[in-house]
Amino acid sequence: MSSMLVLGMNFLVIDVLSRVLHVGTAVTLVGGSLFMAAVLVPSVIKLDEDSRSSLMDNVRGRWKRFVHTGIGLFLITGFYNYFRAMPNHKGDGLYHAFVGTKIIMALFVFFLASVLVGRSPKFEGWRQNPMGILRLMLTLSAAIILMSGFLKIRGV
Repeated sequence: MSSMLVLGMNFLVIDVLSRVLHVGTAVTLVGGSLFMAAVLVPSVIKLDEDSRSSLMDNVRGRWKRFVHTGIGLFLITGFYNYFRAMPNHKGDGLYHAFVGTKIIMALFVFFLASVLVGRSPKFEGWRQNPMGILRLMLTLSAAIILMSGFLKIRGV
């Protein structure tokens, strides 16, 4: 087997793995955020203050691991996918505009997600009433997914 064929096969395996990790991370984090906005937060409102606070602290403690791991996976796989796609999009202004916008929006979503699972007293009000932040995160995530879908089917 020629070395170029082996190199191509290695990139194919890495490309598929990177795509699966990227999409799987999106499904997990966006789905988890949707669950929180549509199910968890509206349900805990009915609890007394101590129960609500205890439950949300426990959820945040567990969800934080997913958020931080997911952000790391997004950064690694997203930049890998971007650098692999670059040679196919030289001079493609629309592609770069969409990808640049997606990256900026994603970084903002990462910030918001980190705030919601964080401990900074500065953002305690956001954690106490997270619905607005969750809605913003879900809206931005939907826009990122729409742009990604457009770029994927648009082709080179």
